[in-house]
Amino acid sequence: MQTMKRPLRFVISFVVAGAVVAAATVPVIAETGLPLPRFASLRANKVHLRTGPGVRYPVDWIFVQRHLPIEIVAEFDNWRKVRDWQGTEGWVHRTMLSGKRMAVVKGGIQPLRGEPDSNAALTARVMEKVIARILECEGEWCRVEIGKQRGWMRRTHIWGVYGNEKLN
Repeated sequence: MQTMKRPLRFVISFVVAGAVVAAATVPVIAETGLPLPRFASLRANKVHLRTGPGVRYPVDWIFVQRHLPIEIVAEFDNWRKVRDWQGTEGWVHRTMLSGKRMAVVKGGIQPLRGEPDSNAALTARVMEKVIARILECEGEWCRVEIGKQRGWMRRTHIWGVYGNEKLN
């Protein structure tokens, strides 16, 4: 009788791949009880982005835009590891963050419409990198406020909200 032996490397790869898929489907809950990742925004005009979770770590970058949306990807004590819309990552103290939901316009100049419809009246054209306050999101549209102007923008044209996230 002949037995088939699989290489151990194949079996380990299969087990590791299965664990990665399982981990990706389970939401991560942080120490605070809030989900990770999640969006927030910067509370101040000057926020130090550090290489690690503490003041003993060097400042790697300084954010100079209040209300800039950021994604919190990890937590350690009072420190949050964040990522901005361009992929810059580092650690900031939790007091520098706000739960206010903001977004940044991406992909060039984007239309702001009066209704959540591609054929709705155009109320403005918004330049890339402009910061908007998110008022609500449903389906593929988000209602935003930019200065005193309010309107609807496609979710794919902003960074600061997840594809399936409903906000109201």
